[in-house]
Amino acid sequence: MPTVAGASGNQISFEVEGNGPDLVLLHGITENRSSWGIVKQKLARHGRVITVDLRGHGQSEPASDYGLDAMAADVKVVTDEVGAALPSVVGHSLGGFVASVYGAVHPVRTIVNVDQPLALAGFKAQLSEVEPLLRGEAFPAVMEQMFDGMMAPLPEVERARISGLRRPDQDVVLGIWDPVFTMSVEELDALSRRLLRGIDSPYLNILGEDLGPDYATWLHSIIPQAEIEVWAGDAHYPHLVEPDRFIERIKEQVG
Repeated sequence: MPTVAGASGNQISFEVEGNGPDLVLLHGITENRSSWGIVKQKLARHGRVITVDLRGHGQSEPASDYGLDAMAADVKVVTDEVGAALPSVVGHSLGGFVASVYGAVHPVRTIVNVDQPLALAGFKAQLSEVEPLLRGEAFPAVMEQMFDGMMAPLPEVERARISGLRRPDQDVVLGIWDPVFTMSVEELDALSRRLLRGIDSPYLNILGEDLGPDYATWLHSIIPQAEIEVWAGDAHYPHLVEPDRFIERIKEQVG
């Protein structure tokens, strides 16, 4: 697979398939570009699909900095490498945040964020309960337990596939989640607002559960044009629970 030196000099692995409008797909934490599975294959019939292994994931090298802006900078290196001047950027989970940060800084056709709430206060509350375990030898068991519930609605074949490709690296995960551990709720809110300020493209946030009106109000205070769709019951993987629906929605969004 092709690689390119990322923003920090670490090698970033990526793959390009298909022809037509450029579409960047970014995976979730502990996963890799293969996690898109059939979704990538079908989307590649309608455009040029660029899948990226985020730093410290898949075949991409680790780095000392796991900030969202640093990961978005890696993606920019890849899009420059392949000549994608105005891509649509789609991200799942962590990739949804990275896609959003990318689109806040660089021109994009549209952004699609799959089940990544951008307000991090609730996530901080969840992680704080298990932080000591995540920092110790229980890390693998805690990660497995966390993702097990998220995958519940997936077909058994997809559950097995995602579980088989997931590689939880403690240093990488803790590096990515460090701001959630160390910042206050107010500081996290300020961080999100700073990173997301500047998004003026169409924006779609697909959620597997309803986060309520407070989240919508918060999101619209930063991205007024954002659309929120709740695919109730799909949990964390709506794109894999309902792949055909997802593909059609992406085609509509990209235009």
